[in-house]
Amino acid sequence: MKVLLHHPDAAGADEAGRGPLAGPVVAAAVILRCDFDIAGLDDSKRLDAATREALAERIKASSVYAIEAADPDEIDRLNILHASMAAMARAIARVSPPKVYVDGNRLPPGLGCEAEAVVKGDGKIACIAAASILAKVTRDRMMVEMGTRYPGYGFERHFGYPTPEHLAALRSLGPCPIHRRSFAPVQEASQPCLTFEI
Repeated sequence: MKVLLHHPDAAGADEAGRGPLAGPVVAAAVILRCDFDIAGLDDSKRLDAATREALAERIKASSVYAIEAADPDEIDRLNILHASMAAMARAIARVSPPKVYVDGNRLPPGLGCEAEAVVKGDGKIACIAAASILAKVTRDRMMVEMGTRYPGYGFERHFGYPTPEHLAALRSLGPCPIHRRSFAPVQEASQPCLTFEI
């Protein structure tokens, strides 16, 4: 059984939703208490939905945390990488940690604390795993709501990722207000069909 490193005074930061064609990218920053039971924490992608939901409630009940999102307009304006970094920076600023461990190989600019990037950190450090879980659970809930608001796309099932179902709906229905216009499949679906008379 894998044991994650526990840094009680530090924050962990991670994001969810870089790859989808629709919806926000969501970032979380979490400071776990020294007595927090880290058993079961892991990279959110390795956990099933029910386990993620249960862990998210436990994390929220006894941790310092912040969740921020970059909406599709911000993603289109900044690009997905910079929008992700901006959302993480906002979340980190809200928890004011002395140090933060950030998942990945780069750090958001302008952090006012000591910071360290950790590749695959959501499977190595408990506070990053916790942030991964909160970001994923929050974004999934948002996309289920978007499925009700914009029916026909299946957001409640694929959460905006480019699945065959989503791509077919995009071709059929065209983009909706939460699609990322700067992403190639969305741009292609936005182009008017050309018809030629013979």
